[in-house]
Amino acid sequence: MTISNRLLSLFLFSLMVTCTFAEKPKGVSYDGRSMIVNGERELLFSGSIHYPRMPPAMWPDVIRKAKEGGLNLIQTYVFWNIHEPVQGQFNFEGNYDVVKFIKEIARQGLYVTLRIGPYIEAEWNQGGFPYWLREVPNITFRSYNEPFIYHMKKYSEMVIDLMKKEQLFAPQGGPIIMAQIENEYNNVQLAYRENGQKYIQWAANMATSLYNGVPWIMCKQRDAPPHIINTCNGRHCGDTFTGPNGPNKPSLWTENWTAQYRTFGDPPSQRAAEDIAFSVARFFAKNGTLTNYYMYYGGTNYGRTSSSFVTTRYYDEAPLDEFGLYREPKWSHLRDLHRALRLSRRALLWGTPTVQKISADLEITVYEKQGTDCTAFLTNNHTTNPATIKFRGKDYYLPEKSVSILPDCKTVVYNTQTIVSQHNSRNFVASEKAKGLKWEKYQEKVPTSSDLPLKNREPLELYSLTKDTSDYAWYSTSVTFERHDLPMRPDILPVLQIASMGHALVAFVNGEYIGFGHGNNIEKGFVFQKPVVLKAGTNTISILAETVGFPNSGAYMEKRFAGPRAITIQGLMAGTLDITQNNWGHEVGVFGEKEKLFTEEGAKKVKWTPVTGPTNGATTWYKTTFDAPEGNNPLAVKMDKMQKGMMWVNGNSLGRYWSSFLSPLGQPTQFEYHIPRAFVKPTGNVLVVFEETGGNPADIEIQTVNRDTICSIITEYHPPNVKSWERSGTNFVAIVEDLKTGAHLTCPDNKIIEKVEFASYGNPDGACGNLAVGTCNSAKSMAVAQEKCLGKNSCTIPIEREIYDEPSKDPCPNIFKTLAVQMKCANKK
Repeated sequence: MTISNRLLSLFLFSLMVTCTFAEKPKGVSYDGRSMIVNGERELLFSGSIHYPRMPPAMWPDVIRKAKEGGLNLIQTYVFWNIHEPVQGQFNFEGNYDVVKFIKEIARQGLYVTLRIGPYIEAEWNQGGFPYWLREVPNITFRSYNEPFIYHMKKYSEMVIDLMKKEQLFAPQGGPIIMAQIENEYNNVQLAYRENGQKYIQWAANMATSLYNGVPWIMCKQRDAPPHIINTCNGRHCGDTFTGPNGPNKPSLWTENWTAQYRTFGDPPSQRAAEDIAFSVARFFAKNGTLTNYYMYYGGTNYGRTSSSFVTTRYYDEAPLDEFGLYREPKWSHLRDLHRALRLSRRALLWGTPTVQKISADLEITVYEKQGTDCTAFLTNNHTTNPATIKFRGKDYYLPEKSVSILPDCKTVVYNTQTIVSQHNSRNFVASEKAKGLKWEKYQEKVPTSSDLPLKNREPLELYSLTKDTSDYAWYSTSVTFERHDLPMRPDILPVLQIASMGHALVAFVNGEYIGFGHGNNIEKGFVFQKPVVLKAGTNTISILAETVGFPNSGAYMEKRFAGPRAITIQGLMAGTLDITQNNWGHEVGVFGEKEKLFTEEGAKKVKWTPVTGPTNGATTWYKTTFDAPEGNNPLAVKMDKMQKGMMWVNGNSLGRYWSSFLSPLGQPTQFEYHIPRAFVKPTGNVLVVFEETGGNPADIEIQTVNRDTICSIITEYHPPNVKSWERSGTNFVAIVEDLKTGAHLTCPDNKIIEKVEFASYGNPDGACGNLAVGTCNSAKSMAVAQEKCLGKNSCTIPIEREIYDEPSKDPCPNIFKTLAVQMKCANKK
């Protein structure tokens, strides 16, 4: 070999090594097909998880479970009002350490979508705006208004600079691949007329001027500027989204609502796993390449963070429930969907789509890359009738309202309506170590007008009075009557009427509790009316007015009002007396709140008395201690016999409770409240409750929470589990020898199956935790389940008729059979 040839060989070898070991390009771009992250097209499965809605100790576990569920992207808001509660004073510590949260996501290998808002809605107090912003002179929120855009830009720049400083954007090697400015602005844009259009253009340009290294999005913004991706929010974006407003923008779904948030007084909110899976499959069949579950983990609205009337528990029906436990089958059915779509990745990202309408309800969508990859979606849109569809010479059965996914255009690996993963049921168990609570109480003094420092002729507006520093404000006035002013008949009493703009109030006359009134999320205003006993001489009217969060949505949020506006006494001998302009005293907050009676030091400032019997005192503080409950399961406090108020454990707020506000079903919307294990010490934990209207603490119960009841409900026509196949290069292959369906069950936390609580092979009915035998049942059902599962952490129960019945003894040979089993998991003895 000549020297020149050797040099050439060395050069080529060096070039080959350089190419082989060169780093992937860093950065994010997009086109009309998908997002392109670090040079690779991506199918993105995302979940909303909000850092302030759980303590930092829970972040790693929740993110890990999201990743196990097939997610590769986490979406979070940045909450202005917690980071800048006082103008110019910033807080990024503890629960509010968004940088630490994002770094934990990156540590676990997931991407981030950063929704900086600054308006976030999120059922969060004032939509994330800090209270002080409301008092900026001449401000109009979310409009092309000089004071607003000045503060919005200043805040946005602070957030972007923080992310750049920490090198958290993808081009810097960080996990943030997208950012969002504004939020669902089309909902209110028309209210601002030309200033709405100017504002949205300004917001887009402002965002990209601060940082243009990742794409910016706007959700529900049909007229998003050309350099911004407009995205869909809703339940069925596969059928409702008209698509991006430009040919080079991908179809992205930023909020796929996994249920619905609840407000106090609401019935339970449900959304079936099958419906979510159907909607996602439809979206990906129609060129979608990103879906985000809002919420994937909802968490808890600690303290006073929730918006008007929103419950303390947030999106408990998400794939991970409020306690961070797997909600089955929602979590695993979506996990299996993500795997089925990943098996179809090459065809979805590089194939050419074609759609064939078979009928009004039946549809075949094929993505095919000539000669290599092919994926098909077979859709039955009918809500009640199953169907059979012929595709490439073969018949495929489709249950009602379902999509079957065929990653090789031949094999059904997943159907949205047929759940092959397990189910579970949640259990609340009274703690043995934390029972027998001994309570003490301290009752707030009901103030008179002379006790209250702030005077005004008429009651002051409640939002601007409290300035979001407390839910409470006292109002008091005094009225003097002669005996002849009062009704003479003993069966007639005067009536105190208070017209309030919201949200609730507790009324006292001469220091005595007379009643409680409130509005609701739809009608926040209300009229309180109660008969009262008045005396000749001076009478004191005192009102504890209450907010239940600030508004979080709609136009002109800065112009909302609350509190008492008109107060009269009816039924006097001279008629109705209007005392609205009678000179009122005011004070923000209650005494125990200011003295922090919920802390160990604050509790020493007052004398507590033992609770020895039934008690129903309004505006009363209750205190007890308990030791950490047994085991490692999450904790809750049961508050169903209390009325309304707030709770703390070791000085940490658990949020608002409101058990007296019943839903149309006659039950409280929420009565179990999460106590994070991170709040609890081994012994001597202090639980403090402020009860506003009167309840009995004797029935408060500390509980442990588990999902140790696991089930499977599976039919003969269910496909095998999607884990039975994988991709090997361009090949699609089965990785199990026997491709049969079956019931697959696994206990959480390495527990074992202690008991088979139910088993029926035939046509059983019901849901996990409430299963029932139907008209057909194999006598061997229980024996088969026990043989396969008892004492094991996981097991598989086959669905084969000959295992359960001899052909001649089959009690119902002419029906599709279903196997339903329910198991109880427990720690190993």
